[in-house]
Amino acid sequence: MTIASPFKGLKLAVLSAVAGLGLSAAALAQAPASQLETIQSRGALQICTTGDYKPFTLAKDGSYEGIDIELGKSLAKAIGVEAKFVQTKWADLMNDFTGGKCDIAMGGISVTLDRQKRAFFSAPYLINGKAPIARCADVSKFQTVADIDKPETRVIVNPGGTNERFVRANFKQAKIEIFPDNVTIWDQILAGKADIMVAESIETKVQEKIRPGLCAINPDSPLQYGEMGYLLPRGDIVFKAFVDQWLHLAKATGEFGTIYNQFVR
Repeated sequence: MTIASPFKGLKLAVLSAVAGLGLSAAALAQAPASQLETIQSRGALQICTTGDYKPFTLAKDGSYEGIDIELGKSLAKAIGVEAKFVQTKWADLMNDFTGGKCDIAMGGISVTLDRQKRAFFSAPYLINGKAPIARCADVSKFQTVADIDKPETRVIVNPGGTNERFVRANFKQAKIEIFPDNVTIWDQILAGKADIMVAESIETKVQEKIRPGLCAINPDSPLQYGEMGYLLPRGDIVFKAFVDQWLHLAKATGEFGTIYNQFVR
């Protein structure tokens, strides 16, 4: 017995989704060519990723690993092309993406209204939020924003992303230190050079496991609600519909859960 691929007919589903937006055939005919066509012609899906955000994206030995790396490969396979990863960093992410260095950006990217002004987002694939992480002995000291925002607290943060924006918006008295390496930043806390970091709750859970002595603080009740999605070209409804449909199928078939559990549990 032959089992049909869950991605068979994906293009038909995309057309149905676009039609559901209420656009006429004439309007679609006049619309610019979708990036999806460019990707297919090129034979490769170019994916911007920072490579410094475990468990979503981590540069390692000349390649990448993580949840969004495997999902990027899955998306490329659904399109019928290969995945090519393009290095970026958080401070350059939006300029690199809107400047045409890649077709999509993946790797634990928080959905924000500022980013939405310059690009589309896929449907959110993960509910997340900002949570603190500190030395385990200090957990009781940093339960709330008010607990953290004191003159004697040393908050460390990586530059250019939503972590820095959250810290600057919420901590007016604490000492804020910018640390450029998002991979080794956690070791600064262990070494006693900083007291706390605020990051995505899922990331604090992972760092707690791999760095004994660090404890995530209330990661299931984060300080701020958040969602994660993939950056897509602004105005390209065809490509967005394709990515959203692929993501829906990846979750419905269990592929998403299998990949997630590979890197989180």
